[in-house]
Amino acid sequence: MKVEMEDIDDSTICDSVSSLVEGCRLPVHMTGTSDWPLAEIISIKDVQGAKCYYVHYVDFNKRLDEWVTEESLDTRKVHFPRRDGGSNTGVSTPKKAHIGGGGPIGSVSRPSSPVAGSELVNGSAVLAAALQKRINRKRKGPSLESEDSQDGPAQLPPGPRQSGSMVSHHDDIVTRMKNIDLIELGKHRIKPWYFAPYPQMVNLSCIYICEFCLKYRKSRKCLERHLVKCNLRHPPGNEIYRKENVSFFEIDGRKNKVYAQNLCLLAKLFLDHKTLYYDTDPFLFYVMTIFDSRGFHIVGYFSKEKESTEDYNVACILTMPPYQRKGYGKLLIEFSYELSKFEGKTGSPEKPLSDLGLLSYRSYWAQTILEILISMKPVGDNEKPQITINEICELTSIKKEDVISTLQNLNLINYYKGQYIITLNQEIMQSHKKAMETRLIRIDPKCLHWTPKDWGKRAKW
Repeated sequence: MKVEMEDIDDSTICDSVSSLVEGCRLPVHMTGTSDWPLAEIISIKDVQGAKCYYVHYVDFNKRLDEWVTEESLDTRKVHFPRRDGGSNTGVSTPKKAHIGGGGPIGSVSRPSSPVAGSELVNGSAVLAAALQKRINRKRKGPSLESEDSQDGPAQLPPGPRQSGSMVSHHDDIVTRMKNIDLIELGKHRIKPWYFAPYPQMVNLSCIYICEFCLKYRKSRKCLERHLVKCNLRHPPGNEIYRKENVSFFEIDGRKNKVYAQNLCLLAKLFLDHKTLYYDTDPFLFYVMTIFDSRGFHIVGYFSKEKESTEDYNVACILTMPPYQRKGYGKLLIEFSYELSKFEGKTGSPEKPLSDLGLLSYRSYWAQTILEILISMKPVGDNEKPQITINEICELTSIKKEDVISTLQNLNLINYYKGQYIITLNQEIMQSHKKAMETRLIRIDPKCLHWTPKDWGKRAKW
């Protein structure tokens, strides 16, 4: 009787690492830990006669993907890829896509490794594809294209506009692997987390970026020559906020297109759930900096649509890794809501948020709403403080759905005698007090000098 391979358990003991192929899944020792989580082999290469394996840890964020050697592989139980290209562990591997050719997506059992220097991993090819999409978009009208494949424009289903020069994407053969080892930005050397399509920067150990204009160079010597000519010491835009050494600059994506595109390239190194879209005209970029004798150094930024039909007040948001866990992420979020207050609107960030972004927003919403509730005074003698959801929205500029979901997550809403009431217990109040003691930097509305524009008049673009 003939037995199909698909009917046999594919978890086998591997006699040798030489039989491992891309798509295999097996336990791998995660660098810096004692754990051996399940990982998928994305690519294999030879380095001075020894094989190296680029692996993705299946249940972990892609920023932990890394190159490992044979010693880190546990070959006692290997899941080999199925013939039909599906995954044996329930997570699919993307199919190979042709870049910029406009042809069909070729269906293959497993994607082949990106070859160093080939067109597939060259950022120029991705840039060319994105620019072609922009041309196609202008021909066809204002609808945005899906980045699910790199072949050409595909219509999105009707829905809200996608985010600030970046749109949601699914993995493909190009973006699945980190393509840059290090960047040097000012005094910081940073390891990128994800792929970013820097043109003509393939196989460089480090990319050197001017921290003021964000132009990128292939060597420190090239950067030094650039710095002699670069006269910027702050982002090219209007400084709309300054308190002590923290400043915010507003950059128009149409007036400062090159800076905006370079900012998006830089951000893509640390944002996985978005991929670049090079039409920056409809967006404003708010860059947070800290000031010293050398100039204004970028800490983070968020982008925002000039006109948002969905009341989004943030498109993309990022705190640079050297400044994370220092309160700057919440400061960016707080600033975005301060702008919404000046506009007299409620706002919400575009979805999906990254895992770290979601944690920051949930924490900010909880602290801001609790701050309002705890500071409320009773209306009269023996009366308990009263406030409506709409009043919380007006005071904080947080959108109603986010207020309700936050109160639900904190288990503060109770149904009592035909109405919903908010109940604060001592544990919640103590936890909030402790959290606020660590939040040392805050936005001071008196230091914001900004007037909202009516972007409905196209001439102002």
